[in-house]
Amino acid sequence: MAANVYECMVILDTNKVAGDQAGAAKQLHTILERNNAEVLSSRPWAETKLAYPIKNHKKGLYFLTFFRTEGQNLSNIERDFQLNETILRSLILRIEGKLIDAMLEVGKNDMMDCLKTVNTPPDEDLGGDDDRRDRRGGGGGRRSGPPPEKEGKEG
Repeated sequence: MAANVYECMVILDTNKVAGDQAGAAKQLHTILERNNAEVLSSRPWAETKLAYPIKNHKKGLYFLTFFRTEGQNLSNIERDFQLNETILRSLILRIEGKLIDAMLEVGKNDMMDCLKTVNTPPDEDLGGDDDRRDRRGGGGGRRSGPPPEKEGKEG
């Protein structure tokens, strides 16, 4: 059976990690290697407030890991993640073959380096308030003055 590449995002308990991200990474790597997985890339993603409490925790450290293993090993990895008290939640996704290189690049670099923004001004012909009025047939927005009279209706 051929080994696939997987992306794994785990949310770690910030109280138990307490600034020791290297120790948390080692713990994750140990779980993966014990289950015959080869760690390709691993890094902390962000420490943020959770959208909703998970196991009575309001903050978590998101940790991104890419690894290669056979599909039959995933159930053991997921079980070990559930038994680990440091891991609040985990998600493992298989990466398609044509996306492996791009995803590993994201995993190795800081996210801000991977997502570049363009700081060029918009083209003048892309539109603005003036163009909107022209398409609508005049005065975009509220009209001033009395409402137009209806034809054919006598008082």
